Amino acid sequence: MSDAPTREVARRTFASEFNDASYTFKESDDERAPNYALLPTGERANRVFVVGTVTEKEDVGEDSEYWRGRVVDPTGTFFMYAGQYQPDAASVLRDLEPPEYVAVVGKPRTYETDDGTVNVSVRPESISIVDAATRDRWVVETADRTLDRLERFEEGETSEESPDPSGVYEYVEMAREQYDLPVENYRRDLVTALESLDEGEAPEDDAQVEAE
Repeated sequence: MSDAPTREVARRTFASEFNDASYTFKESDDERAPNYALLPTGERANRVFVVGTVTEKEDVGEDSEYWRGRVVDPTGTFFMYAGQYQPDAASVLRDLEPPEYVAVVGKPRTYETDDGTVNVSVRPESISIVDAATRDRWVVETADRTLDRLERFEEGETSEESPDPSGVYEYVEMAREQYDLPVENYRRDLVTALESLDEGEAPEDDAQVEAE
């Protein structure tokens, strides 16, 4: 039997929710314990799976290549950064020509600016160029996952009279404590994302999300 650690499930999340996931935590004091971002709808994410349009890329490194990419979905923009420790992802980002549909698997990362703002980004493990059908499937599946989380969030308010011994709503309660955000916004965003499929958006159209 292998002792190799099991890879965490890559969560599907739209950009609007991902960029609000500014709270990170570990579940043990072990130095090697995974770091999680807490999604505002009440789910932990050690890895994420996103699909969208690369609208811009730039080498922002000083001593070595360090690529920054903007990946846009119907709800907003993911920022991703890849350098010498993510050589495969950096190579793909270096060679592609925007606009291009991509699928990205990576880890959430947070950075606090001098003014106290917390920026959320993706450190990609892999970047793959995909087609419009793949992007559309991702939108539908991500809407389904987001809706599931919203329903659980709405059901998950527990009290002494209704305990949660199974721990199913542990991260819902954590999200309620850490964020003061109207989660109904994410329901609106998933509807907007699904409606964008009916409009038949091309990669160039996704860039309008950044301008709005």
